[in-house]
Amino acid sequence: MNPNKTRLRFAPSPTGPLHMGGVRTALYSFLYARKHGGDFILRIEDTDQTRFVPGAEEYIAEALKWAGIVVDESPEAGGPHAPYRQSERKPIYGKYAMQMVESGHAYYAFDTAEELEAARKKAGMNKETFSYGPATRMEMNNSLALPESITETWLTDGMPYVIRLRVPENEKIEFTDLIRGDLSFESVLVDDKVLLKSDGMPTYHLAHIVDDVLMEITHAVRGEEWLPSAPAHILIYKYLGWHARMPQYAHLPLLLKPDGHGKLSKRDGDKLGFPVFPLEWKDPQSGEVSTGYREKGYYPEAFVNMLAFLGWNPGTEQEIFSMEDLIANFSFEHVHKAGARFDHEKAIWYNEQWLHRKPAAILAHSLKAQLQEAGLWKALYDDAFVQQCAELLQPRVQFENQMLDTGSYLFTAPTTWDDAIISKKWKPGIEKFFDAVAEIMKKTDNLDGTMAEEIFKQLAAEHNYKPGEVLQLMRVMVSGQSSGVDLFPMMALLGGAEVGKRTQLALQHISKTTNK
Repeated sequence: MNPNKTRLRFAPSPTGPLHMGGVRTALYSFLYARKHGGDFILRIEDTDQTRFVPGAEEYIAEALKWAGIVVDESPEAGGPHAPYRQSERKPIYGKYAMQMVESGHAYYAFDTAEELEAARKKAGMNKETFSYGPATRMEMNNSLALPESITETWLTDGMPYVIRLRVPENEKIEFTDLIRGDLSFESVLVDDKVLLKSDGMPTYHLAHIVDDVLMEITHAVRGEEWLPSAPAHILIYKYLGWHARMPQYAHLPLLLKPDGHGKLSKRDGDKLGFPVFPLEWKDPQSGEVSTGYREKGYYPEAFVNMLAFLGWNPGTEQEIFSMEDLIANFSFEHVHKAGARFDHEKAIWYNEQWLHRKPAAILAHSLKAQLQEAGLWKALYDDAFVQQCAELLQPRVQFENQMLDTGSYLFTAPTTWDDAIISKKWKPGIEKFFDAVAEIMKKTDNLDGTMAEEIFKQLAAEHNYKPGEVLQLMRVMVSGQSSGVDLFPMMALLGGAEVGKRTQLALQHISKTTNK
């Protein structure tokens, strides 16, 4: 492989549905890789088998595909560094943990769960938080505190153990983050991370480092919640002799709740009525269904556009970006350090903007399917008619799936009318004007929008009405509603005969209600 090639990976754990924050991590990694002519890898970090959820891995792959995030190497696609599931790479990790034990940079720890819990309780009684590290490890059951003979005996006897990183005392650990710049940590604040569990499986702390080096990863993007662990990871690279092969880290800002307080969670979405997952997810144990952006009717382009701006901006006023635009403009220099507050209304706005840019033919295809599903498709409809309907509705909806509900009056005559508007606008004798409109419309063939407007305004002048006095009433008569698509193009689309018929029907309704 080209040693200078840019390579980024997305390495989620299959413990449930992929949160939109995870998709953002994948997106930024993908954008950077593509901008620099590199590779984007999907690696499944499933070392914690107790948290494995059936279907989660497939969900992750499908979510990335829907979002247009193209994977070059993965469990499904394969690649030169297969396998791409950590559970299938288990034999690889042990030797690196042992290498650090032999060099004195890691050690065996035999502490039981009960002993660790007791240490936590003891610290809690002193109003402290227990940390297994330089300050406490000599009080625990490990190969640093125990006589060598006991350690050897326990190992020979098969005593369960984990391997922990040996964090140095009083050392400054430094590295440069692509987003946060130069960072420095005191080692006294870093705990002795478990590298290898008692079942022989590696923890994230060891596994992701081994895999990143063996897979030649050049840049590692992850959430800021991993910043406290970064010093331990720097040490592991150093102790394995891989400091020069360490990828450049980029720690992303958190996605925050709409009020800006705290990390965005599924609970927030449930409470406020918006999805936090890209696709619908059905929990295999509880059966609980969580909706997704796809099922809510969002375009993947809008979802990705919205997600990109949660923590990044191009430094210009432009907000609508295609994937190609994002690739061309993305840089970590423009990723913010502060958390990004999620705004559901802005997410809807993005979808609306993308819908307004769609060719009418695509919307017409969707509208036709909605009509057929609702049993409203008629033999007299043709593709040209449906496309005209779609063109009228396009500026009025935020999602494709709203078209039929929003514009139902284009396909079925109203049976109810906005009586509040009628009561407000109706004047004695005004029905003569609408009778005239109905009569002339029924006799007008090949009606177009301009003709409809001219006829309407001429009749209004003849009956001494200003257009503003009768326009909204005309809309109510034709559609039943006080607002909607442009009136005169709608009248042209329905045709003179249908407009005349609807006007007379509305007049009959008004006559009954005003004569009560």
